[in-house]
Amino acid sequence: MQDKSAPEEFDVVIVGRGPVGATLANLLGLCGVRTLVLDREARTYHLPRAVHFDDECMRVFQTIGLADAILPQTILSPGMLFLDADGRMLLDWSRPQTLTPMGWNLSYRFHQPDLEDVLIGGLSRWPHVTLRSRCDVFALDQDETGVRVRYEDLSNGQLGEVRAGYVIGCDGARSLVRRFIGSGMEDLGFHERWLVIDVLLKRERDDLGDYSLQHCDPRRPATYVRGTGTRRRWEITVLPDETSQDVAQPARVWELLSRWVTPDDAELERAAVYTFHSVIAQQWRSERLLLAGDSAHQTPPFLGQGMCAGIRDAANLAWKLAAVIREGVTPDLLDTYQSERQPHVREFIELAIRLGGVINTKAIEAGLAAGQARENAPVKLEVKKPLLGPGLALGDLPVAGHLAPQFILSDGARSDDQIGYRHVLLVESAATLPSHLAHSQAGLDILTSDDAEGMGPWLREHGVIAALVRPDRYIRGTARNEIELGRLIAVITPPTHVPSAA
Repeated sequence: MQDKSAPEEFDVVIVGRGPVGATLANLLGLCGVRTLVLDREARTYHLPRAVHFDDECMRVFQTIGLADAILPQTILSPGMLFLDADGRMLLDWSRPQTLTPMGWNLSYRFHQPDLEDVLIGGLSRWPHVTLRSRCDVFALDQDETGVRVRYEDLSNGQLGEVRAGYVIGCDGARSLVRRFIGSGMEDLGFHERWLVIDVLLKRERDDLGDYSLQHCDPRRPATYVRGTGTRRRWEITVLPDETSQDVAQPARVWELLSRWVTPDDAELERAAVYTFHSVIAQQWRSERLLLAGDSAHQTPPFLGQGMCAGIRDAANLAWKLAAVIREGVTPDLLDTYQSERQPHVREFIELAIRLGGVINTKAIEAGLAAGQARENAPVKLEVKKPLLGPGLALGDLPVAGHLAPQFILSDGARSDDQIGYRHVLLVESAATLPSHLAHSQAGLDILTSDDAEGMGPWLREHGVIAALVRPDRYIRGTARNEIELGRLIAVITPPTHVPSAA
């Protein structure tokens, strides 16, 4: 009989239920992993924070079955324009309004409390996922078999304790879990104070436009962002001789906004000074403790990639945790999480810093190097998504480490919906496969060009006969011939095999 005084046991405890923690919990729910989410707040934080996510994030939300609930609460972004002090365009970062190979649009604007409500509401679908609010974690003690998690229930002052196989810190920039890991922070050198102002328009102001605008004015750089509904945001540099307290006073805020809006146009929802940082945790894992989201990395907001990076963390980590917990894969699989994600996030942060240089006009040349010069026209900026760092991708093969496209199936459905959060082998024809695999599939999902008409041309374009796609939609490896196809299949069957990094 189980000792009734023994603490409850979970496979994973997630500390923090923001967008990253809630997404991770939904992914683990999808994988059948017993998960507990602990958060010190009683409810969703009511003010806007993150305002942008991309096609890859929406693809993750599709994976957890919540994209259709999130989509109506978003608007599409046409992109961002960088203007000099006289209003002339320096950089044109327009976004196409067509679907990308991910199957979604490139840029969405949203209101974070709305997104969090959908993600948290989605947890109720999983009977093995538990959410406890008003629970403040204060101690983590790990041993060979698990982690003792102690917390205070702030609603009644009582202390609680559970056991977990793994603890994931999705607890933000001042992460407690990171302190218990003992990780230092690598400083990439960008630290600036900006006044963030959120307003609600009282009347139509179509002239403000839908594009985000970066005002690259050396006297006082500023950013304008169109939000959902009547929401608009300005981010304005705080000068060295200004105090954070004084610059956030309503009279001063309206003075700074006066070139765009007045109190007759809008009401202030929030004005607060934030210091934008650029740091990356040096150690994302210590045995059974791991980090995701802002606890692992913080970026200036100029690319709109802060939350996106955390959602990618969750998608990379969840299937690996599930493989270790439910399939008996060796825990060193979890080391590939940092090795793959850290270089990816670093590339985005470094580009955001370069764009910050353009906005501040302190280093325009360095920033413009990120774009492509055109004669008698503003520089056109195109941001290519970075590749995964070294890990599970078989790096000597074409397109390994890239994101796989999402195909439209013959019945009009999206391929991810059929595949689920699993590995899938893309092949032009079932005839390509060894006969035993074609019949039994050996537990491996297979998608052929008969299922999706765009797949054959995509495989041929890259000179391969097959591609192995991971649950997070990154390409683990490809095959140009039957020998390489055998190698690909061996990677995933038997499931307890973990290949070394290529």
